[in-house]
Amino acid sequence: MAPPLEIGLDTFGDRTAGPDGQLLSHAQVLRNLVEQAVLADQVGLAFIGVGEHHRADFAVSAPEVVLAAIASRTARIRLGSAVTVLSSDDPIRVFQRFATLDAVSSGRAEVILGRGSFTESFPLFGYDLKQYEALFDDKLALFAAVRAQTPVTWSGTTRTPLTGQAIFPPVEHGLLSTWVGVGGSPESVVRAAHYGFALMLAIIGGEPARFAPYVDLYQRALGQFGHPVQPIGCHSPGHVADTDAQAREELWPHFLEQRTRIGRERGWPPPTRAQFDREAGPSGALFVGSPETVAQKIAATARQLSLTRFDLKYSNGALPHATLLRSIELIGTQVAPRVHALLDGAS
Repeated sequence: MAPPLEIGLDTFGDRTAGPDGQLLSHAQVLRNLVEQAVLADQVGLAFIGVGEHHRADFAVSAPEVVLAAIASRTARIRLGSAVTVLSSDDPIRVFQRFATLDAVSSGRAEVILGRGSFTESFPLFGYDLKQYEALFDDKLALFAAVRAQTPVTWSGTTRTPLTGQAIFPPVEHGLLSTWVGVGGSPESVVRAAHYGFALMLAIIGGEPARFAPYVDLYQRALGQFGHPVQPIGCHSPGHVADTDAQAREELWPHFLEQRTRIGRERGWPPPTRAQFDREAGPSGALFVGSPETVAQKIAATARQLSLTRFDLKYSNGALPHATLLRSIELIGTQVAPRVHALLDGAS
């Protein structure tokens, strides 16, 4: 029998609105994020992923520091990034930071590696966007070599080579749990399979079912590369409230503001309410609604994509802290048990 689907959460540390409607400080958002993760642990959720950004609308630029703070106040929930922007980081330092997090959390660390959906980190840390592909290819190869926890001999095109270099600290038990975040390109799927890393599908628009061919490609590629079966996860945005109408009305103004703001940077038109409602419907990528509605949608997506984990990005724009806490409570106490019942065949 397949193991139960794990239900987790992701957040980018979006700056949220305070009681006066004004955005909270980055510092307060970070403190609130720790409280949100503590609640997620208390209600039995499996994972909390913290994203990395370097811009004014998100509070988290150093996920591992936030995760270490969460580790000190939680007991069971696993801790990871969502994602670590490997292209503009040092793979050795990434491994060392997560190996350290794994030690202080008694083996609960995971890392999700990706190229990120924003590019601010490239000029910030002195990288040329013209090397976008080469940087990720090189650094993923180096990370894979470091993760093996044997002396590293490696050469690439974007940094100096290494010869017999030992990396410390090692992970205490086994290998560091490592995923690659994929937005939907076949090349990225095959790259994850090449290294035998778990696959995390970032589904933020359209029908989740359209990713089924990528799951098939990944599973076939793992076999061709000689790797055993690996976990497959899905990350999608959403919001849970007591009723469908309440969830949509709470999320819509913040969804509109965030997508409009980012759209101005990227040349997207503002979303319409009809588009939002369609994405929040049974076949869209927004997991918004009552516990029953969201549970039904997660269970259907898990079946379609052979998922072992589903991570709900519960922070969306300026949704207030208290609203997020209520959503987390419902996800842990009602959504997750209902998903497990549905996947076990209960009506």
